[in-house]
Amino acid sequence: MNVYKQNRHAHSVGWSTWHFEWCTKYRYKIFTKEKLKNVCLIAIQEAAKRGKIEIVEMEVDIDHVHVIASLPMTMSPAKALHLLKGFSSWLIFAQIPKLRYRYPKGHLWSPGKFAASVGHITLENAKKYLEEHHAKDLNPTNWNPRPVAKRRGRPKGEALARGGRQIFTKRFR
Repeated sequence: MNVYKQNRHAHSVGWSTWHFEWCTKYRYKIFTKEKLKNVCLIAIQEAAKRGKIEIVEMEVDIDHVHVIASLPMTMSPAKALHLLKGFSSWLIFAQIPKLRYRYPKGHLWSPGKFAASVGHITLENAKKYLEEHHAKDLNPTNWNPRPVAKRRGRPKGEALARGGRQIFTKRFR
């Protein structure tokens, strides 16, 4: 019952906790130095304060960011990601102007994103994942320098329809 008392709002009771992840554009490894990581951490924290987002856990890797955040009940996860990525990018470019040489159009983050809801029961599991993920990045064991390309076209062994002919629904003239 304590969880429900802690998450009481004006006209609702509940929580909205999310695990977000996003990458730098072109997956450039720009956060290799500790100074750049700290600037990124501070920028994301300032963006969260501005958007009334509570950050539970956060980690900056060399080419992507993990954030576990608690959102206001009225905010969608897409809006939260928009606020975090947009304002943090603006602040990072303001603090590190030489980063514009790498990203001349001013797009630090890639358009892609990951968002998964985290219940109050699995919050500890999400935190544990972040810690294990960081340890795994320090010691890559399953790295393959030559990944296998996917096969294009029709799957092997699949026959064409009607005696080997293609079927068209429209007549082309």
